[in-house]
Amino acid sequence: MASLLELLCLKKPKPVVAVVRLAGVIGARPGTLQAGGITAAAFIQPLERAFAMKGAVAVALAINSPGGAPAQSALIVKRIRSLAKEYELPVFAFAEDVAASGGYMLACAADEIFADDTSVVGSIGVISTGFGFPELLKKVGVERRVYTAGTSKGMLDPFQPEKPDEVEHLRELQRDVHDVFKELVRERRAGKLKAGEDELFTGAFWTGRRALTLGLIDGIGELTDVMKARFGDKIRFSPVGQRESWLRRRLGIESRLVDGVIAAIEERLWWARFGL
Repeated sequence: MASLLELLCLKKPKPVVAVVRLAGVIGARPGTLQAGGITAAAFIQPLERAFAMKGAVAVALAINSPGGAPAQSALIVKRIRSLAKEYELPVFAFAEDVAASGGYMLACAADEIFADDTSVVGSIGVISTGFGFPELLKKVGVERRVYTAGTSKGMLDPFQPEKPDEVEHLRELQRDVHDVFKELVRERRAGKLKAGEDELFTGAFWTGRRALTLGLIDGIGELTDVMKARFGDKIRFSPVGQRESWLRRRLGIESRLVDGVIAAIEERLWWARFGL
């Protein structure tokens, strides 16, 4: 008769879904120790731990992001796809409040994308924002002095009038980034898109319900329910988060306090674009 220890050793372990939460604006906040943003540097290791987790049958991405730095989104997407190929694991993305712009780019790293009926999804476009103050310095009696080596080094200076050639240069950059975004969506959503590119790639965004009809997502559903339906009720969920060293926490306190108000305002503006 088998001993209790032998029976425990023979007991089949529960399948695991590793859950990585990607929440917030994409990109590090200037002046901080990469605090408060989704960056490749902060999330590559958690993603690697998720895919390497013992007993993992899938990796789930819980996404709640209005977008941000496109390069950071692209780097994370590339690493996710590389890990998915290496470990031969399916990847599922679940949009919460928002998976828009760079947030939707992150979702495209998954093999299947899910959202709530009321999630905000899409915004496949590129935006640059700023302010112009060409007359302000004159009014307050301040003379601005700018010295450059390179004729374009002072491009788009907010205290100078806009120059058509500089604006066109910015638009060229935006078109390049937009093309990369569109190519990613075409590749990752191949055969699933149900509307024309003239509608999908305008930068518009939709509810999860509408995104489903457009083919931007695969279904309406919540992470736990979808994963249990796919892998069984005995599935175990294992969240994987960032590891912050004691030294980084200590050094980051003052930096976060100093720039916290400005960063909070900037982040608030990102979310406000989507009515949140």
